[in-house]
Amino acid sequence: MSNELRNFLSLSYGELEEKNLSAKAQRMGRVAAHKIQEERLKYLTDTKEIKAVTVLFSDLEGRLHMLDYDKKFLVKSYDNLTFDGSSIRGFTAQRESDLRLGIDWSAFYWGPADIFGPGKVLVFGEVIDKQGTSYSADMRGVLKGFAQELHAKEGYTLNAANEIEGFIFAGIDAERRFPETGKFDYVNTGGYYHSLPGDPLRTFIDSAAEVMRAMGFENEKDHPEVAPSQFEINYGYGEVVAAADQIQIYKLVCRQVATKLGMSASFLPKPVVGVNGSGMHTNVSISKEGKNIFWDPQGEEKLAKPGWDFVDRILTHGNDICLLLNSSVNSYRRLDPHFEAPNQIKASAVDRGSMIRIPIGNEKSMRVEVRSVAPDANPYLVLYSIFKSGLHGDTAKIENLRQAQRYLPDNVYTAIENFRNSTWTTKLLGEDVKARYADLKQASADRCPRLLGTFVKAQEVQFHHEVYNQYLWNQF
Repeated sequence: MSNELRNFLSLSYGELEEKNLSAKAQRMGRVAAHKIQEERLKYLTDTKEIKAVTVLFSDLEGRLHMLDYDKKFLVKSYDNLTFDGSSIRGFTAQRESDLRLGIDWSAFYWGPADIFGPGKVLVFGEVIDKQGTSYSADMRGVLKGFAQELHAKEGYTLNAANEIEGFIFAGIDAERRFPETGKFDYVNTGGYYHSLPGDPLRTFIDSAAEVMRAMGFENEKDHPEVAPSQFEINYGYGEVVAAADQIQIYKLVCRQVATKLGMSASFLPKPVVGVNGSGMHTNVSISKEGKNIFWDPQGEEKLAKPGWDFVDRILTHGNDICLLLNSSVNSYRRLDPHFEAPNQIKASAVDRGSMIRIPIGNEKSMRVEVRSVAPDANPYLVLYSIFKSGLHGDTAKIENLRQAQRYLPDNVYTAIENFRNSTWTTKLLGEDVKARYADLKQASADRCPRLLGTFVKAQEVQFHHEVYNQYLWNQF
């Protein structure tokens, strides 16, 4: 169809940023849900140039799913959007397949037309079960409910920011083709902070950063990372559910931009042996009445007692929740002490081999950094397990807990065993969801060689939960 006959929404990047920041301010300000819903429905109705609404949700492993609804249909039927849950790994069995999608109107985004297509807007969905309540395996809904309950009861706002590393490889669908090629090809061999203007890695970083800025991420800095062809784009803090949503959008944007440039963005934790892997350092804090409760100028490392209690509980449950923070076979290659791996279950202000670091901070920025998180983990599950463990977990009776020489698992089988045997993970997820998650991880592990060895095996990538290969997944 000729472009002259189309009249779909296509805003400048400046206009997009203005709209997304306005929506973000409403969300941060906790504007009443019914008011935002009314405003968004009116906007969709009045804006004739919008043709479709992309609704996003994530499965139990963190894989992002997207459905495009015709705008006119969505406006009329937004309260009765059904889908087949049995087709989503970790959701319902075939005999109980009907689920519904609610709309979280506060999580509404305007995306660039050159990345997402003209005439489209994006919004996150909430998975709802037959009883009309939040579905137990939808970790976004679980995280949102937990955060809302803490705000109502304690006045807490849970804050998070994630430093997400990834690789750019030559060619489209490099991960999917790995079992055939047996290798990933770099687009840049410069290393930390080093790329020439206009080289493929810098072109990708600049392009992705522009999209993120337009989508209201409030960028801070971006740069090549330590390994060849590795990147990181940093952005500001957010309320915990919004922060998890941004992780999903970040990865989606990176993949879209890379594909348009004829490359692949990979969030495998350790796609290449012999160089640094990719992490997702997770910075968290808690505020009450606008004050950071982790800050104490007189505290050890200026971290207040509630912050140290938070740290101690996470350290106590480090092995219990390791599978939630490092969810793939490949992620255990990253927990290698030869490459600044955060595999020691201790806290430190300076030792980057520690599971938890206490960065330099002030009254506004004081935080706890959980370093042992892989970028392919379910972001909602990661943030839920960190905050729930840090606030409501146990504290081990171990002398010098913060300096104890204990280590995270070096393989997925040990992590699965720790997860299954833990009473804490049952409290976190409930028996049903815990069993589903463990079974999914076991299925992936059993299709890979038991020993990691010295090179990345085809099955590590082939059966990785983020690699698009539906034919193979249906053989599970």
